Amino acid sequence: MPDLDKLFSAFSSTKVAIVGDLMLDTYWWGNVERISPEAPVPVVVLDQKELRMGGAGNVALNTASLGASTVVFSVIGNDEDGRSLINLLQRHNIDCSHVVVSNDRITTNKTRVISRNQHMLRLDAEMTKDINNAEQELLVKKFTGFIIAEKPAVVIFEDYNKGVLTEQGIKEMMQICLENNIITTVDPKRKNFFSFKGATIFKPNLKEVKDGLNVLLDDVNEAFLNDIHQQLKNILQHSISLITLSEKGVFYKNDHTSKIIPTHVRSIADVSGAGDTVIAVASLVYAATKDIDFAAAMANIAGGLVCEEVGTVAINKQKLFNECCYLLAE
Repeated sequence: MPDLDKLFSAFSSTKVAIVGDLMLDTYWWGNVERISPEAPVPVVVLDQKELRMGGAGNVALNTASLGASTVVFSVIGNDEDGRSLINLLQRHNIDCSHVVVSNDRITTNKTRVISRNQHMLRLDAEMTKDINNAEQELLVKKFTGFIIAEKPAVVIFEDYNKGVLTEQGIKEMMQICLENNIITTVDPKRKNFFSFKGATIFKPNLKEVKDGLNVLLDDVNEAFLNDIHQQLKNILQHSISLITLSEKGVFYKNDHTSKIIPTHVRSIADVSGAGDTVIAVASLVYAATKDIDFAAAMANIAGGLVCEEVGTVAINKQKLFNECCYLLAE
């Protein structure tokens, strides 16, 4: 097992770039004490409003929380939500100087109404069409300049099908990374599922795999997942599959080995954002160690930890360190 003290210290000298769909998560917290006389719906008396970073922003928050130098690449709207999102990024020391601001798009905002830690309602304001050619060219230009000048340890592609990652943009940015020997990790969605050819780590969840490959699944077992990896590899020619299995844990497979790592017992409050934490931790640990077994094990612990809290939250570095010392000690 890698030295955890050295590993966690190394995060602060690791540079990571994240490309994908930035979102604003708005939380309205309140209490329900009656049903509306106007319709059979609960009346939520609001007492707190909170803004958080979602999507690629939550991935960035996780890597920054672990101490990594974090840079984001995205396209957002020229609107109040976009300005709030930029402010949040800057407050968490995330470099957003390469974010493209568009007059033709709105910033994705997911508003959640929560009472007693229960989601009552979610309102989505978003635009899911692909960014236009000019926006795509500007994003790729900014990304190319950064890769050549800064040579980050890892690039995370975080796709939420909101239009920032286009098929052509993915192809060009992946090629730049390959030419510069940059580790690439991918958290895909269905639309561009097979566009990330040559990735180092491909991290879908089980539902995304089933949808992407159009397969039926009754039993999650290593033999089946090994076959899934091979089907993916035949198309993507990637190095490692890292598949999250919800309550069953995570599975990884490379050319030499495969394993299902079961989850640890948790008191689950909210699973939203867990996948963001998994890709963030796996990417940083793999970039530092080149050990996918250890990276998957740490990411599995981190994903479980954030599920103990309500809403999208970043992993706590000290808590993750303590859990890893306890659960991964030889």
